[in-house]
Amino acid sequence: MPLNLHHLRIFAAIVEHGGFTRAARVLRLSQPAVSKSLNELERQLHVTLLDRTGKTATLTEAGRTLYARAGELFGVERAAERELRELRGLKRGVLRVAASTTIATYLLPRYLGRFQTRHPGVRIRTTSTNTRAVLRALLEFRVDVALVEGPVEHARVLVVPWRDDELVVIAAPDHPIATAGALEAGQLADEQFLVREPGSGTRVVTERALAGRGVRLERTIRVGGTEAIKQAVAAGLGLGIVSRAAAADQLALGRIVVVPVRDLVIRRTLAQIKLRDRPTTIAGRELESLLMASDVLEGSEASADATGSAESSSNHG
Repeated sequence: MPLNLHHLRIFAAIVEHGGFTRAARVLRLSQPAVSKSLNELERQLHVTLLDRTGKTATLTEAGRTLYARAGELFGVERAAERELRELRGLKRGVLRVAASTTIATYLLPRYLGRFQTRHPGVRIRTTSTNTRAVLRALLEFRVDVALVEGPVEHARVLVVPWRDDELVVIAAPDHPIATAGALEAGQLADEQFLVREPGSGTRVVTERALAGRGVRLERTIRVGGTEAIKQAVAAGLGLGIVSRAAAADQLALGRIVVVPVRDLVIRRTLAQIKLRDRPTTIAGRELESLLMASDVLEGSEASADATGSAESSSNHG
């Protein structure tokens, strides 16, 4: 028969408070109820725990053994309660975030910085990858918060719109197309483009927008990430289509320019994806509240600081 923890707690109180009367007072029980509980525990264990022959009850050898174990057991219980309180108060723990590359690089760091300032005891682990991989991490319960820039459709997943984003065509300042004035989308078909890998949200949205204008890019060079695209474009290897927020730093330096395309406006909604059947963790809910706060990126819509204390891993492949 399993040990009755209620009886064990009363037994420990009798020992700690020096008798039945004081234990009953502390536990707010009647003395007969305390005595009955101890009798039932002894009957359950088939041992005598307290010697009651004198004026005061003293521990038997079995009682000393059980009391020592009770102290260990209730010590673990107190530690568990303390740790859970700390987790509820976000004094410790881990926040796991997976985000599409553009979000992870240009938007997320400021939110994580605010989170870390508020909760310095919580470790942050981020993964920067493409939309397809972010979805997989969510489905495998490997992250608390998942943010994507590409479309996601899955029966188990709820898509929550987060922010609007604009994609722009970029070129080196001396590229012939950069000096040609406003273009039509059809004029892009013969140009060489730097593109992301299959599974990238940016690539999916770009291809859909171009297809809507009857344009298919035939000359492409696949590179591993938005930063690589910007550097390759600046070096004159071709054109690129990236988030305006991601392009901001190189635009400010004059290393690239935005190519205006009259009949091509590419807007997308960045989103958080959540499992329908799984509640968000406490740390995840705190980050969600920051994601919805308009002041975090105020004054920095075009760029974000990539510094922070997060433990990061990336997979652009």
